[in-house]
Amino acid sequence: MYSTNRNSSDRTQQNSNPSTSSSLPQRLFTRREVIPARNDVLWRIERGAVRTLTWSEDGTFITLGYWGPGDLIGYPLSCVKPYQIECLTSVEVSVVPPHMWHQDVDALVSHIQQAEELLSIVHRKPISLRLWQFLVWLSEKFGRDVEQGKLIDLNVTHQEMAEVLNTTRVTVTRLLQQFEEEATMIRNKRRIIIRPINNNSNNGLRK
Repeated sequence: MYSTNRNSSDRTQQNSNPSTSSSLPQRLFTRREVIPARNDVLWRIERGAVRTLTWSEDGTFITLGYWGPGDLIGYPLSCVKPYQIECLTSVEVSVVPPHMWHQDVDALVSHIQQAEELLSIVHRKPISLRLWQFLVWLSEKFGRDVEQGKLIDLNVTHQEMAEVLNTTRVTVTRLLQQFEEEATMIRNKRRIIIRPINNNSNNGLRK
């Protein structure tokens, strides 16, 4: 239903040049920590996952993207205000100064492509298709193959999914239960496994 040829391992290979990554300053952040607002550097994620977000006047969070190993993030890449980078796991980043940004063209292009992919998903209808394709997107970016399918190795709460997809937590919970009943999704503790849908091409299309 939805696929992408880019995944975290591809981007890590593209951007783990020993002559650059290993020689750059490293920073460590803990889960839920906010990466400092700096306009003079980009951060290359070496390990972990973050989300970028903003919020409206009434305090509603608006998720702008999810990012993992190999991705470049930072305040110079956005004109959205306010803008925040929140760590979803423990995170290790390299500090990339401006004079080296031109060496990361692939990562910059990937940043644009991923932002557009997520934007296209957010506008899909019905909401069930929107949620399903978001789960598939997460499985391609943060997933790993297991016996039952592809496990999303990232804990994204129902509320966070709702913030991404412009819906309610109740709707997300109901649809996830529907996917479980259709046997296209399995819960493994706090993780989600996306199952192959060869015989279930209509998954995610019901309202």
